[in-house]
Amino acid sequence: MNIEIRKGDITKVRTDAIVNAANSKLLGGGGVDGAIHRAAGKQLLAECRRLRDTTLKDGLPAGQAVATDGYDLPARWVIHTVGPVYAKTKDKSDILASCYRESLRVADEIGAKSVAFPAISAGIYGWPMDSATQIAVDTVLAAGTQVQTVVFVPFSADAEAAFHEALRASRDA
Repeated sequence: MNIEIRKGDITKVRTDAIVNAANSKLLGGGGVDGAIHRAAGKQLLAECRRLRDTTLKDGLPAGQAVATDGYDLPARWVIHTVGPVYAKTKDKSDILASCYRESLRVADEIGAKSVAFPAISAGIYGWPMDSATQIAVDTVLAAGTQVQTVVFVPFSADAEAAFHEALRASRDA
């Protein structure tokens, strides 16, 4: 698998699918979620509402993933996943890792060969960047997937440096 790190705006990345760090309601929000909904257009919100009205009446559970069309995005699909909120008192690393595994599983189901990921849970959900990026890289490298290219798309220079360090540490291990 080819792994790339490209600092920038995930809504501009040309991959088969981009991953949305969504909230469980799937109806948009702040950060990456809001940016993806704005860039994709109103049809994305309409499709997410249909999912909520049918198969995801209680919302999307943390650690799970579901795909929608990409609409006005350069990506054909959006894979929505809900990361865990960081808590010092309870280890939720398995849930964060599940976001990456499940997103890749969904990518395989829809036939995506390239997928772009943000740093899931590392924004408003408070996950420490070094830990979040190491979990992301380790999980993607260990995943049995047909995806050929994974692009990590950090928004900040600090996140970019953390992804590079995580990739270096994983490859040295």
